[in-house]
Amino acid sequence: MPAQAESSAPSRGRMSLGGHLRELRKRVYISALAIVLGAVVGWFFSDAILALLREPIYAIAESQNRVATLNYDAITSAFDLKLQIAITLGIVVSSPVWLYQVWAFFIPGLTRTEKQYSLGFFLSAIPLFVTGCAAGWLVFPHIVELMTGFAPENDTTIINAKIYFDFVLKLVLVVGIAFVLPVFLVLLNFAGVISARSIIKSWRIAILIIMLFTAIATPAADVLSMFLLAVPMVGLYFAAAFVAWLHDRRAAKKRTVAGVDAASTISPAAPLDSV
Repeated sequence: MPAQAESSAPSRGRMSLGGHLRELRKRVYISALAIVLGAVVGWFFSDAILALLREPIYAIAESQNRVATLNYDAITSAFDLKLQIAITLGIVVSSPVWLYQVWAFFIPGLTRTEKQYSLGFFLSAIPLFVTGCAAGWLVFPHIVELMTGFAPENDTTIINAKIYFDFVLKLVLVVGIAFVLPVFLVLLNFAGVISARSIIKSWRIAILIIMLFTAIATPAADVLSMFLLAVPMVGLYFAAAFVAWLHDRRAAKKRTVAGVDAASTISPAAPLDSV
C-alpha cells in the first residue's frame, strides 16, 4: 500500500526549479503556437469582423443625424488594424488550447479525485471565457452610442480606427478574462495553494482589487461601465469561494474519517504491546 501510494505520487512534486521552468516554457510555447495559428485563421475573417465593428458607427450616424466615420491617420493604419483583429481572433479561437496548458501545468500536483473535479472546472473555463467575450461584444455598441452621444448635435464624429478597435478589444477580452478568473481561483484551492477560509476572509481586499481592475480596464471612462463589469466579477468571486468551501469541507471530513479508522486500527494492538 505505501509503495502504491508512493508510485501514484505526482512526479512533478520531485521536480527541480529548472524542471518547473522547462515545463512552464513548454506550456508557453504551445500556447503561443496555438495563438499564432489562430491568428492566421483570424486574418481571413478580419474583414468580416471589421464590417461588424462599423455597425455602431452607422447606427450613430443614423440615430444622431450626424456624420460618423472611422479614420485611418497613417499609411500603415489599415494593415495594423487588420493584423490586430487577426491576433485578437487568434487568442479567442485558441482559448481551449492555452486554457488547457494552464490547467495542465497545475494538474500533476492534484490527487486523482481532485483531478476529476478540476477537469470539470477546466471544461467550464472555456464556455465562461467565450461567454464573457460574447457579453463584451454585445455591450460595446451601447457603450459607443452612450459615449458619442455627449458630442454636440452639429459636430462630426470622426473616430480613430485603431483607438476604436483598442476600445472594443479591451472590453471584449477583459470581460472574457474576468469570467474565467474564478475558475483559476478554485483550481488553486484544489491544488492546496489557497484555502476557502483565506478566500472568504480576503473578500474586502478582493472587492477593492476588482474595483481598481475594472476602473483601469474599462475602456469607457464612466462609473456605469465599471460597475457593469465589477458586479458579475464580485458574484463569481463569491461563487468560487463557495465551491472552495465545499471542497475544503469534504477534504476535512475525509481526514477525520481517516483519523478515526487509523485510531481504531491501532487501539486493539495496545494491550498486546503492554503485555
